[in-house]
Amino acid sequence: MEAFETPRPGLTTPARVVTFADESQREVGDDLATEEPLEIRLVLNGRTQTAAVTMRTPGNDFELAAGFLHSEGIVASREEIAGISYCIDPAVDAEQRYNIVNVGIPGAQARPLERLERHFTMSSACGVCGKASIEALQTRAERIDDSLAVDAAFIRGLPEKMREAQRVFASTGGLHAAALFDKNGNLLALREDVGRHNALDKIVGWALMNGKLPLHGCVLLVSGRASYELLQKSIVAGIPMVCAVSAPSSLAVQLAQDFGITLLGFVRGSRFNVYTHRERVASELASS
Repeated sequence: MEAFETPRPGLTTPARVVTFADESQREVGDDLATEEPLEIRLVLNGRTQTAAVTMRTPGNDFELAAGFLHSEGIVASREEIAGISYCIDPAVDAEQRYNIVNVGIPGAQARPLERLERHFTMSSACGVCGKASIEALQTRAERIDDSLAVDAAFIRGLPEKMREAQRVFASTGGLHAAALFDKNGNLLALREDVGRHNALDKIVGWALMNGKLPLHGCVLLVSGRASYELLQKSIVAGIPMVCAVSAPSSLAVQLAQDFGITLLGFVRGSRFNVYTHRERVASELASS
């Protein structure tokens, strides 16, 4: 009963701040983006093993767990997850129970827990720091061959659609977002988090749990930069086009080129750069 009486951590945390403006100052209330740890545990045949600890914004925790496990190659489909629940172990501090997620793995379908050679410990800044190289990714992910094609006007319209849907960012200004669109520009899913990789894992988890993987014919827009870990997760999810509000890293561009992803950066206002597989973006001259 105590576990149910313990309040879940919220998306925002209230704070008091002193605001300086011109020659005046005043104390006002503010909302901060909540950042708390989430431990993802795998449960198989009575064994429990920690798969990851990540700093995240509470909310869509089950999607985050499912998306992370899919991105890391631990589960391939929703049938490989027997259930997801918060921790109910009475030995765990009640205040931490909503910061621990147990993922049940069916014994007959499970990849061995021994595949987790080490615990994946992440922070909201680093994502999959120290993860395996591109060669290791090639052993479990295929090159994306997708006929998706969009025009420049489609790309230019994505940031405003994402901003309109960002609920928590409007009150805190402190979150990353990942937004998934179909080929017609319809918003399919948007998730926010203090970690950009977590926001994408939440979208991948949503797709996994709703039987929508692979995400062929879809376009992903992320706030901030396009990094290696975002491209790695997009490749495993089968997303053919990734757009970033800021710049891509060199390794992100290499991954996109090698795996057939169209990668765009600096998608803001009327401009954007196409770094790889430009054939999926029709020129305005060709489309006029």
